[in-house]
Amino acid sequence: MRAFGFLSFGHYGHGSGVRGVDARQMLHDAIDISVGADELGVNGAYVRVHHFARQSASPMPLLAAIAARTERIEVGTGVIDMRYENPLYLAEEAAALDLIADGRVALGVSRGSPEPADRGWESFGYTGSTDPRGADIAQVKLQRFLRAVRGEHLATAAAGPYGSAPAGAGLRVEPHSPSLIDRIWWGAGSRETAENTGRLGLNLMSSTLLTEATGQSLGDLQAEQIQRFRDAYAAAGHSGRPRVSVSRSVFPIVTGEDRYLFGMRPGEGADQIGIIDGFESTFGRTYAGEPDQLIEQLRADAAVMSADTVMLTIPSQMGVDLNLRILQNFAEHVAPALGWKPNTEGPVQGDEA
Repeated sequence: MRAFGFLSFGHYGHGSGVRGVDARQMLHDAIDISVGADELGVNGAYVRVHHFARQSASPMPLLAAIAARTERIEVGTGVIDMRYENPLYLAEEAAALDLIADGRVALGVSRGSPEPADRGWESFGYTGSTDPRGADIAQVKLQRFLRAVRGEHLATAAAGPYGSAPAGAGLRVEPHSPSLIDRIWWGAGSRETAENTGRLGLNLMSSTLLTEATGQSLGDLQAEQIQRFRDAYAAAGHSGRPRVSVSRSVFPIVTGEDRYLFGMRPGEGADQIGIIDGFESTFGRTYAGEPDQLIEQLRADAAVMSADTVMLTIPSQMGVDLNLRILQNFAEHVAPALGWKPNTEGPVQGDEA
C-alpha cells in the first residue's frame, strides 16, 4: 500500500446534531476534514456522488474549495455517475479543477450505482437508453468525455469574428489540463468491467462491492479482478503502471471511546452477500480492532496488499473531530506497517505505485 485517503459519502439529514447535519454543515465538514487530513499527510480526499439523495452530489464546487484550502492531498471522486453527465461540460469542469489543484485531481467515473430515482438520468434530460440500468449511455458518454480530456477537436470554429481560430478549424473544450487523462479512473464492480478498464488504459477503482458471489472473500475476488485489469492493460500495449484503489471501512481502536463507538459484537466483521442491480453480490466487511489486529487482518486482505491506494470510508455525518481521529489513528498506528509513509510531496504517481 503506497497511499491511503478517505472516501466520504456525504450523508446529511434535516437538522443539526451528530446524526442530523444539514447539507451546508456536511459540505463545510468535508472541507475541514480534508484540511486536517492534508496536515496529517493523508494522500487523498475523495467524495461519492449520488443524485436525488441527501448525500454528496455536484462534486466540483466542493473539490475546488478543498483544493484551494490544501497543499498536497489528492482530491477526487469515487465515483461520478456518467449517466447523469454532459461529458464535455464535465471535461471543462474537471480541467478547471485540475488547474486549481495544480494537478492533484484523481477523477473516478463509472456507470454509477443504483439511485433513489427510477431512471433518474432521464429527469436530467438524458434519454434514449435501452438498458434498464443505463449502461449504454454511460459508455457512450465515457468515450466522448475521454476524447475531450485528451484535447481532441470536438467542434468546428464558426465563420465571423468570434474567436482566434479560422472558420472551419477544429476546437477542443477549454480549459485543458494535459496530464489529467493520466488521472482518470473507472469504477468497476466486476472482473469483466475491470478488464475493459485495462484495455481503455484507465486507472481502476475497485468498487465497494463486486456483483459476484463465488464463496470467496471480497479481498480474494478483488485481487483476481485487479490482476485481470493489469493483464488487460499490458496486453493492450499501454505503457506505464496504472494505479488501483480499493475501499475499506477500517476503525482502529486506540481508546476506550473508540471501543465504545466502533467495537463489534460477536458475529460481526464478515463479508456479506446481498442482491444489487439483480446480481448476487459480495459486500466488504468492516475492520475494527486494535492496531496490531488490524495490521494482521489487512495484510491477509489480498486486494489491500495488491492495490496501491486504500480509501477509508468514513462516517462523515459524525463530525470533523471524530473523522480526523479515525484518520490519525490509522496513519499513526496501522498504515506504516502496510508500507505507507506520510505524504510530503503530493499525490502518488502511476510509476510510483
